[in-house]
Amino acid sequence: MVWNFSDDLPIYQQIMDIVKRQIATGEWKPGEKLPSVREMALGAGVNPNTMQKALSEMEREGFLYSQRTAGRFVTEDKAIIKGLQEGLVVECVDAFLKNMQELGFSIDEIIELIRKEEKKEEK
Repeated sequence: MVWNFSDDLPIYQQIMDIVKRQIATGEWKPGEKLPSVREMALGAGVNPNTMQKALSEMEREGFLYSQRTAGRFVTEDKAIIKGLQEGLVVECVDAFLKNMQELGFSIDEIIELIRKEEKKEEK
């Protein structure tokens, strides 16, 4: 996996966003063991302390859990994963609507464009 970081947010927050997206999309399954902090840091090209901070915060938020000698795992709490997915959907929709409105489209025009695209897909 390629980790692309920008300058607009701290790296640990970007790591959290990436891992959350991986959980939401099922790339990381509920109960699945994550690689070690060092392995993930090496893969991402970041300092292990930065990776540790991101994963610790995700654990605090309930997306991950630790077992003393076994490592870190993805939560098995379906409500947490569903909430994560719904949060990402809201972010995508908000960004889409903002972009469309900046282009000068009204909500009704946006809905009509979506319906047209949907009809194209059905063909």
